[in-house]
Amino acid sequence: MTFQEFKETQGNSTPPEHISHNLLALWQDANGNWDEAHNIVQKTSGFEGDWIHAYLHRKEGDMSNASYWYSRIGKSRPEMSLNQEWEELVKHLIDEEG
Repeated sequence: MTFQEFKETQGNSTPPEHISHNLLALWQDANGNWDEAHNIVQKTSGFEGDWIHAYLHRKEGDMSNASYWYSRIGKSRPEMSLNQEWEELVKHLIDEEG
């Protein structure tokens, strides 16, 4: 799946088939389901899961919690927009999952 194909599924009633939990969390977020995205990412671990967790808390406006999750992956809170970070995350995951 390409980034564009993934992005075109936004607004659909169901997510694309056979995507990772991390991409599912970002799909839910893009479709206005922050709570569901957060519930999904709480069940993941590792660099990508922690990065999504950080992004979600930044989007929520909980900067201290976001900073904690960014620090777990060795990053500072980014200066880019939330939309830019979402795109960066999706592209990273698609590249990683090949």
